[in-house]
Amino acid sequence: MYNPGATANTRSSSRMFRYEVVGLRQSQETDSTGAPIRRSGSTFITVPYSRMNEVMQQITRMGGKIISIQPVDAGNGNVTPEQKNNSATLETRQNTVKPGKASKPMTQAKATTDIPINIYRPNAPFIGKCISNEPLVKEGGIGVCQHVKFDISSGDLRYLEGQSIGIIPPSLDKNGKPEKLRLYSIGSTRHGDDLNDKTVSLCVRQLEYKHPETGETVYGVCSTHICNLKPGDEVKITGPTGKEMLLPEDEDATIIMLATGTGIAPFRAYLWRMFKDGERSLNPEYQFKGLAWLIFGVATTPNVLYKEELEEIQQKYPNNFRLTYAISREQKNAEGGRMYIQHRVAEHAEELWQLLKQPKTHTYICGLKGMEDGIDAAFSVVAAKEGIEWKEYQRQMKRAGRWHVETY
Repeated sequence: MYNPGATANTRSSSRMFRYEVVGLRQSQETDSTGAPIRRSGSTFITVPYSRMNEVMQQITRMGGKIISIQPVDAGNGNVTPEQKNNSATLETRQNTVKPGKASKPMTQAKATTDIPINIYRPNAPFIGKCISNEPLVKEGGIGVCQHVKFDISSGDLRYLEGQSIGIIPPSLDKNGKPEKLRLYSIGSTRHGDDLNDKTVSLCVRQLEYKHPETGETVYGVCSTHICNLKPGDEVKITGPTGKEMLLPEDEDATIIMLATGTGIAPFRAYLWRMFKDGERSLNPEYQFKGLAWLIFGVATTPNVLYKEELEEIQQKYPNNFRLTYAISREQKNAEGGRMYIQHRVAEHAEELWQLLKQPKTHTYICGLKGMEDGIDAAFSVVAAKEGIEWKEYQRQMKRAGRWHVETY
């Protein structure tokens, strides 16, 4: 769950780090993405640890893209003349263009994503505040599920789509010790629901079950805590964690998403990043042009979480987003039983299989662990028709970083 080999996030706040950035806006005349000054040269920004998050947000707002992050002269702590400034220092290096000749962009190294891990740990959590807590299950649906938004503007918490954060309940466990954290997939993009880099959102279902011996209804400690939060309430947050569910940077990728219930959370973040107008304007370097296909399993129509958002995207981007529901208590499978997500996968297995064989296709599974066996069975049948052993092919996709699973 935690990475003890902590990165720069855990080091002294007095340390300095050097960003190499391309694509920063220079002026109104060069503000278009295609302008030569936007496509050439590098800007070097030297930042103290305490300002890393702030400066990253500034770079994003200015249309820049971080190519690398390096500690400043980590060997002896010295700072070179071009880096000598404790606040962000800017130096732009540009190509010289001869008159009458078109400029050529410099060859840049492949962008490396800075993956934040464990900025906040259980022994020193971030104290966020609940901004809003909205029900997601419509009238007639089953259970309680909430979309909860937290204010993180007072700290250094940052995250990427597909990561998780931990929530520590304020109560004590049955042994009188502080409750341990529970992990929840983040349901917002790195910019937050308000697109201002100041919030993080979760999709949380209240755990409810019958005690096997007493028959008493038992409610989950942490999920109940979150679902009952009111605006202004404080909450202990850790993380972020996770690298398994990150999106590829390829704008032309095919993204297959298989979700049940609150497993929709990371996929909501993906879809916002891909298709929401505000997000697309904040991410000029990522303008999704591929295919995203979500197969979403729920119990009833009122339990389709984020239904309006999903169907709005489908209507606006019919050639890029495909939405398929598996509504178990309302739809029937081919055998006449309840329609679960594995049955939808089986229905579309031939088409999905053709997509899986393409090197640009990434498959993500999030939700109840029980769906994995049925999905494997469906793909085993169609792969066998070509003499391919599904499990071996699945292992190949995992090694290639194209098969991503987060189930519980």
